[in-house]
Amino acid sequence: MLLRRPVAAALLGLALVAGAQARTDAPAAHHYVQVQLGGAQKAPVGGRLLLFVTSAAAAKAETKDGKVEEVDVNPLQPDQTLVAAREVARLAPGETAILDADDIAFPGPLAKLPPGDYLVQAVLDANHNYNYSGRGPGDVVSEVTPLHLPAASLPTLQLTKTLPAREAWTLPPSAPKEMRDAVAGAREHAQAIDFVSPALSAFWGRPIHMRGWVLLPPDYDAKKAERYPVVYYTHGFGGGGDRLYGPIVNSYVATGKGEMPPMIWVFLDESSPTGTHEFADSVNNGPWGKALTEELIPSLEKQYRMDGKPQGRFLNGHSSGGWATLWLQTRYPKVFGGTWSTSPDPSDFHDFTGVDLYLSNANAYRKPDGSANPLIRDKGKVLATFEQYAKLERVLGEYGGQLASFDWVFSPRGADGRPQPMFDRDTGAVDPAVAAYWIEHYDIAHRLQQEWPALKPDLDGKIHLIVGTADTFYLDGAAHRLKAVLDGLHAKAEVRFIPDRTHFDLYVQGDDRWALLKQITWEMYGIARPGSKLKPPAK
Repeated sequence: MLLRRPVAAALLGLALVAGAQARTDAPAAHHYVQVQLGGAQKAPVGGRLLLFVTSAAAAKAETKDGKVEEVDVNPLQPDQTLVAAREVARLAPGETAILDADDIAFPGPLAKLPPGDYLVQAVLDANHNYNYSGRGPGDVVSEVTPLHLPAASLPTLQLTKTLPAREAWTLPPSAPKEMRDAVAGAREHAQAIDFVSPALSAFWGRPIHMRGWVLLPPDYDAKKAERYPVVYYTHGFGGGGDRLYGPIVNSYVATGKGEMPPMIWVFLDESSPTGTHEFADSVNNGPWGKALTEELIPSLEKQYRMDGKPQGRFLNGHSSGGWATLWLQTRYPKVFGGTWSTSPDPSDFHDFTGVDLYLSNANAYRKPDGSANPLIRDKGKVLATFEQYAKLERVLGEYGGQLASFDWVFSPRGADGRPQPMFDRDTGAVDPAVAAYWIEHYDIAHRLQQEWPALKPDLDGKIHLIVGTADTFYLDGAAHRLKAVLDGLHAKAEVRFIPDRTHFDLYVQGDDRWALLKQITWEMYGIARPGSKLKPPAK
């Protein structure tokens, strides 16, 4: 999940009142914003044109010098920035596109904003991936421009800057100096994965690449006979190949210091144009689990000195990566020796972030008592509801959002060749047929209940799930339900709840933000090398 700067609370509640006002108020005049592609741009561009509007005072208060460099949304506080959008097929240098800021907009039309001073910025999302990774390489942006409302006319915004590609192997300035100093060494021990999958290519009718990185331990020597256990790691929503450098460098440093045992790490990129494919075998995204287990892993084991047996293959991932690794372990129990899945997306669809998909007349936006279904919290306070998040995602774009990503992974394919939405984005009503398909194919707890006698010989003792009791996205609820199912099956499994931890500080212990991961790796190593005298350093 990408986090962005919070802005003014002045816009809170607009989404809730706009619908009611629309039925009684006189039609408001529409606000049309002219957005021109700067003449200095070299070629035509197309994409989703986005307009962001926020309170000037609140935005400036968030800076040290009062200078606001960008206006953006914060998914953890979705109502605090107004976003309007339209599709632009082609915009040539010097041409102007007209955006109706009262048409496709969240949390409500621009006409509903109270009088005051605002800041606005336009972004042309050239790659249609704003919903997944925010603004990035290739997007064209305007300067932040002041706006006073009410206004007789709105300013013309000039798209003047094309965002550059991110520099590879660069850690943010906030990274510890030890990490930044170790980048060169980690890079020497990391080898890129670029594997064309026959199964995925056959599904899509074109070459599909599986990408990632293999990180070899500092003492790795291809000429020696020594083999190593392997950790297959995958990221959460919003991650990708260019955001794996931090975990790679951390694992390299920790292994070199003896804080992690010597193992080979495979950092897998599970991002796609539709969001995260989560290595699920899907009728929409293709057979990603099969491609990993039957194609990529055998290929890697031929190339590197890997154990090449279940007791030496482990899984670790957080959030959507946590669900992916939990799914892989339960779907392919003979392949892997254990998963350590942290804060996974819902593993029991009786609690899909608060929504019970088993209920008749289930609604993603409302609980049975009519109250709003919360989606994001912090310190006991609800920051966003399911409805707010879904409607913001719809404005930002059709592809790549978290909720749309679930449809691409879990849903049956519709007559139009696209995944059928699990719930109606206007009303929140859950489609019972689609929900039944989700449950039958991807509810992990349901599958364990249905197939435990067959799964037990290969799966018992291999499930390790860790989540905070204050998880930001309420993911501890599904984890409790999964634990109840496992307990009822008398399964040997570990579901660990860390008191008061959220989605974002689960791994932290004291000053060490990777402490939990280091502990996990030693648990893995104990399975792969039960007789080893190698132990973690004393604290």
